[in-house]
This record gives sequence, structure tokens and C-alpha cells, in this order.
Amino acid sequence: MILKRVGVLSVGKVLGCMYAVLGLIGGALFALVSLLGATLGDHGSALPGAGLGVLAIIFFPILYGVLGFVGGVIAAALYNGFAGMVGGIEVELSGPGSGMHMGSGAQP
Repeated sequence: MILKRVGVLSVGKVLGCMYAVLGLIGGALFALVSLLGATLGDHGSALPGAGLGVLAIIFFPILYGVLGFVGGVIAAALYNGFAGMVGGIEVELSGPGSGMHMGSGAQP
């Protein structure tokens, strides 16, 4: 089976969600490091470090999600263009049981 086209918005949505989760993890790590640095530093108050950490937890997932969506849309559009010129990616799918079930009219 050859994968000739992918849904551009579908790929964008999936990558946007995946990157948003990565942004949440990155924001949490950034928040932890900034809070730890603010606590261990000689700056008197840990409040600015804690505020920066909270902003990172909010800002990173939004930024990563938007960039993941845009990157996914661009990558899917490029894939569709190149797959039209040189062919698609060959994939082998297997379903439950002995054969693949793809719906009406499709041949495995």
C-alpha cells in the first residue's frame, strides 16, 4: 500500500497537540529550574523566579502548539507535493485477524 496523500489540517492538528504537550513538559522544567535558581540565589525574593516559571508553564505550550501546527501543515503540504512527483511512502498495515479490513470496496 502506498501513502500518496495526507490530510494537511489533520497532520497540523496532531502535531500541534503533540508539541503542546512537549511545551507543557518544557515549561514545567523551565519553571522548576527558574524557581530553584531564584530560591538558591542571593536575590532576596524568589517571587520573580516563580512568576517567570508560571509564565513558562502557560506560554511554552501555546508557543510550541502553534509552531507544531504550522510546521505540520507545511510538512504535510510538502509531502503531498513530493509524493505526487516521486510516489508515496510504502506502508504495510495489518488488522485484527488474518487480513486487513478497510471498508467497502477497498482491496487489502
